[in-house]
Parts: sequence; structure tokens; C-alpha cells
Amino acid sequence: MRGRSDGGQKKRLITSVCVVAIFLGFLYVYYGSIFGSSSNGASALEYGSKSLRKFGSSYLGGDDEADGKQFESSTKVGLEDGEDVVPKTFPVCDDQHSELIPCLDRNMIYQMRLKLDLSVMEHYERHCPPPERRYNCLIPPPSGYKIPVKWPQSRDEVWKANIPHTHLAHEKSDQNWMVVQGEKIVFPGGGTHFHYGADKYIALIANMLNFSHNNLNNEGRIRTVLDVGCGVASFGAYLLSSDIIAMSLAPNDVHQNQIQFALERGIPAYLGVLGTKRLPYPSRSFELAHCSRCRIDWLQRDGILLLELDRLLRPGGYFAYSSPEAYAQDEEDLRIWKEMSTLVERMCWKIAAKRNQTVIWQKPLTNDCYMEREPGTNPPLCRSDDDPDAVWGVPMEACISPYSDHDQKAKGSDLAPWPARLKSPPPRLADFGYSNEMFEKDTETWHRRVESYWNLLSPKIEADTFRNVMDMKANMGSFAAALKDKNVWVMNVIPEDGPNTLKLIYDRGLIGTTHNWCEAFSTYPRTYDLLHAWTAFLDIEKKGCSAEDLLLEMDRILRPSGFIIIRDKQPVIDFVRKYLSALHWEAVATADSSSDSEHEGDDVVFIVQKKLWLTSESVRNSE
Repeated sequence: MRGRSDGGQKKRLITSVCVVAIFLGFLYVYYGSIFGSSSNGASALEYGSKSLRKFGSSYLGGDDEADGKQFESSTKVGLEDGEDVVPKTFPVCDDQHSELIPCLDRNMIYQMRLKLDLSVMEHYERHCPPPERRYNCLIPPPSGYKIPVKWPQSRDEVWKANIPHTHLAHEKSDQNWMVVQGEKIVFPGGGTHFHYGADKYIALIANMLNFSHNNLNNEGRIRTVLDVGCGVASFGAYLLSSDIIAMSLAPNDVHQNQIQFALERGIPAYLGVLGTKRLPYPSRSFELAHCSRCRIDWLQRDGILLLELDRLLRPGGYFAYSSPEAYAQDEEDLRIWKEMSTLVERMCWKIAAKRNQTVIWQKPLTNDCYMEREPGTNPPLCRSDDDPDAVWGVPMEACISPYSDHDQKAKGSDLAPWPARLKSPPPRLADFGYSNEMFEKDTETWHRRVESYWNLLSPKIEADTFRNVMDMKANMGSFAAALKDKNVWVMNVIPEDGPNTLKLIYDRGLIGTTHNWCEAFSTYPRTYDLLHAWTAFLDIEKKGCSAEDLLLEMDRILRPSGFIIIRDKQPVIDFVRKYLSALHWEAVATADSSSDSEHEGDDVVFIVQKKLWLTSESVRNSE
């Protein structure tokens, strides 16, 4: 009896193990397709092409015959001549991922149990998912999404459905950050320090510096500004009317949607934090840095954050600081003010103006003050082998970056005032061995190319179709320069491993950032109206990265109904064409290089438009 009983127990045990194994296998198959661009399957959290519906006159998922059709997965980049790649249908991410920023995803940080130092803001810095944890799905718009309000009206109001977060309106109700009015969110222009309007506050700063007509641009001498802890970027918004462009910077923190609001308004902005890594901008990029109630501890780690601002400021640049420490009389504020004053004095900064709650310091024009300091004075000068323009993933250092021989001799940046500096050869051209003639030819070439682009786009666009534009490989910024007379701003992106021409772009009075397109960009979904991709796909292929991942990333950051201009070789264009249906993109125009020059090589121009689509669940939620 015992033998038969033992045998029965063994059979039951084996049966139980098999059932558990089958169940785990089912879970793996069901959930495994969510991550990884090379994984097969057509479902991501129960969404797929059948979740798409008609919206207006444009079908969300393509032709009726293609609805629900599964495509074979491609695991190769597929840019080689003659390679036949058939793309799959991309699944749609769950609605909870409608604001996903893959390299700034706190849920991913928690899941991967990264050991980060919260006291120095490491958790707000970039931490990208490994390949096996990447989402291979399309980011859906939120319920009730509408085509964004056009500029300049968007400066003052946006659709609430596009960013369905009203907590800042309640939390900052006494500071006039934003107000909910029916279906829209309105921005009165206030801030934590300037409740009654950024325009009055900007005029006050100009008055403190004795600039003519209380105009902060100082006859074109102040053009690029860094606004740290920018909130919803009203300071940057109101600088634009003075021909000043600000890089509005804030982390994805407790006010997590502030940069999303800024970009929805059509204001230049970037997700970033003063933490442990250098900001992705070259040295001597900004004429003015600004912080109003930004809640940054400038004294920590031997003043390393203030020294990062010093690296970014041009010779003679200003730091406008509005904070209780500048005026309050309680013991703690007085202590901070005293220590901060001592620190900036050792950095050779001087007070240019101080009034009420605002102090403005000015950085020296030359290295003379640094050379005159007592030996052993802290902060020290940076090592001679330190490259102040190396920024991608480079740790900050608590040291002063001295000026180049050119800046020392010129006693300043030697830049023309705006707008003349846009087409004036920057002094730092010599750093790359570029001649003035090369610069001028590049400017002329891209002016001609942009004219050709607009001729191709003209049947599909109006004067206000574009506001937020990105040049994914900007070189010297001539694409952006050619757009000067259009009502747009351009985020100029420079690859992290190529010539660091971003400093030339800033010297032209434009803005931009360094980036590696093997990773996701630091922005929210649906934030750019136009992407310009010049040889971007061939570049990432050389790095061994996935062109499919890049397509998904471009789709993530592009607004519905937005456009992409791809300028590349024919095999790249053929590769992208195969993904149009899977991405719900539509071909708009194609032209070879002969359309904009007689000697352009074998480049092909391919323009696509992203369709507006909604998931069936988001449509139900909005009804």
C-alpha cells in the first residue's frame, strides 16, 4: 500500500509541476512582448492595431484590409543594400505610459534597484533602460488629445486634455503660475518670485544693470540665457519678445510636468538637473544665468553647482539670483548669504547690482583675477588637461575653467551682437580648423536646402504649423539659422561622439544640447512639431544601435500631425518606408538632391507626417 501511495504522490507532484510550468510559460509569453525592440508579438498590455480607430477623415491604423495584420519582426538594422526587411505592426503601450521618458523613468529606477545618492539629485539624472527593458510600443496620446494651440497664443494657454495635470494650478495658485479655465490651462505669466508677471521682473533686472530702455538684450549683447529651476518657463517665455532665447531647465521632480507645460506652450525647455554630471552644454554658452527661488543649495560640495554655472557663463556673463538669502535677515539666511558671498569672491565674481530681493553677480572678463589669487585658494583652477567642453556623462568638478588664450586676449567672447552674430563666423571656428569660407558656404547651402524643404511642404502646412523644431544632427547650426524669419525655435542636437560644434551653435545665438541617439532624448512625448534627421540613421548604424529603436523614439517625441524631414542615402529611405504603416506615418514628399543643388551627392529627401490616432480606451474615456 505504501508503494502505491508513494507512486500516486509522485504522479500528483509531477502533474502539479507541469501545471505551474505551463502557467509560468503563459505569463512569459503574455508579458514578454512588452519590452525589447527585437521581441516578437503584437500585443503590449492588450493593445494592438485593433485598438486603433478612425479619427476624422484619417484612419488610425491604415487601410481597412491591413487592420489587425501581423508583420514579421525585423531583428537587424536593415540598412544594407539589398536587404529585404519586412517590419511588424508595433503594439500600443498602455495608457499609463502616455508620458513615458525612458531615460528619466523613476519606476524603472525602482525596479532595477539602482543605488543612487538622492542628496545630490542622482535620481533626477539620466538612467537609461538596458536593451531588454526597452518598450517596443507606440506611446498613446492621453484621452481627448487635441492638436496643440498655435503660437503665439500657446504662450498663454494650452488644452488641458493634452497635459491633464492641474496640481500645479492648485499648489501655485497664489503665484500665478497657471490657472484652469474650462477646457484650457491659462498662464498669467507669474512665478514663485514674480507673482505679478515675468515681463515686469525682466525689466527690473535690465534696469538694475542700467541697460538702455530697460531692455535686457542690451542692444543684442545678451542673447542666450540659462534659466535654472524654471517652473513652467514663463521667464523664458517673456524673454522671447526681447530677442533673447532661454534654455529653460528643470528636473522631472515633484513638479514633474513643468517642462511638459513649457514645451506645450512653445517655449524652449529641457529636462535636466544640477546634480553630479555636467549639463550637456559647452563652456561659455550663456550671457546670463538665472535662478529665482530655485531651491538649490549652492554651497554644497565646495560650491560645485555654482562652479558649473561659472563654466557655462561667457566672459563677463551675469548670474541673476532672486532668493531669501539675498535680502532676509534671519540667522540662517544671513549665514548662507555670508558663505555664498565669500565663495563667489574667491571665484572672482563681483556684484554688478543688488536691489531688494535680487542680486546680480558678474563673471570676470579675463584670467587676471585668477592669477592674482593667493596660492592654494579654493576653488582651484581646473587641470590643464580638463576639457571644459566635454559634457556627455562627464562628472562635475569643483574647479574654475580658465579662459582660452583667444578670450584672454580679446577680453571677452568677441561675438557680434544679435542678430549679426547668426551669420558672423564664430571665433571658435579655429578650434575645429574650419575657415570662414567653410562656415559661409555651410550657411548658404542650408539656406538653399531649407527653401527646398518648404517648397515640398507647402501643400501641407500653414505659416503657424511649426513651433518646436529639432535638428537631430545640427553640425554648425545652419539649418536653424535658415529658419530665423519663421516663427519657430530649434533644439540643435550634436552627437556626443562627433566634433563638439555645439559651441559654434551657441556662439551664433542659437541653443541646443549634446545627445547620443542610441538612447532616448530627455523630453516628454509629443513635444516637437518638426524633426530634421540628416544622416542620423547611418550614424547610429555605425555605433551598432537599432534604427528601429530610433524610429520609435522619433515617434515618441513627435506631436500627432507633426512632420519629419529625413535627408539620407537611398537605402535609409527605403528602410524607413517599410515602417510607415506600422508607425502610422504617411509619406508626404520625396526628392533627390538635384532639387536643391546641382552638386549635393546622392542624398535623398523624404518627408513624412505622423497621423493623429487614439486608442479605443482613450476614446471611450474622453466620451
